[in-house]
Amino acid sequence: MFVRAYLRASTQDQDANRAEGQLKAFAAERGLKIASWYRENESGTKLDRPELFKLLSDAQEGDVLLTEQVDRLSRLDEADWKKLRATIDAKGVRIVALDLPTSYQLMGSDAGSFTGRVLEAVNGMLLDMLAAIARKDYEDRRRRQAQGVVKARAEGKFKGRPENVGRNAGIEGMLTSRMSWSDIQAATGCGRATIAKIVKRMKDQKAA
Repeated sequence: MFVRAYLRASTQDQDANRAEGQLKAFAAERGLKIASWYRENESGTKLDRPELFKLLSDAQEGDVLLTEQVDRLSRLDEADWKKLRATIDAKGVRIVALDLPTSYQLMGSDAGSFTGRVLEAVNGMLLDMLAAIARKDYEDRRRRQAQGVVKARAEGKFKGRPENVGRNAGIEGMLTSRMSWSDIQAATGCGRATIAKIVKRMKDQKAA
């Protein structure tokens, strides 16, 4: 059994390594060694996460996917969560999350035994519940943010996030020199949405 740790943050501005110490301490308390780390800055609402699927590709049956919280693994909608669960189940990977205490017991149980099957059933139900709660929390926050923007606009207070003029000018230059989007992201720390907006603006300016 290999323990494979998964660390995720939503944006380039957040630290995906923030929970590394907690995962190391958790493993050390149980006499386990984390065999490999998978880190990425991607939204939990996206099914397409390269490092998560690299972990699943590397994993063997019985390996543990260790993560800080279920919401680090998923803020997916129901359909995408079912796809991810199906992939994880097909690989025979055991999910252990620090905010899901029942998952701890899976590491020491025999999956084929009666106790192991009961634990897997209970844990699977709780895992689905926490994934649904994580999605609802995401949707609630997005709705409150949108309501706040509408209210601020109505009151004449909303100005939006100020543009990083210097960085965006640099991105324009990189695009002009045909640098790849991935290289631009690595160089500037921006997201793909930012690059897409600048590409559109450059096209609009050419068309004007």
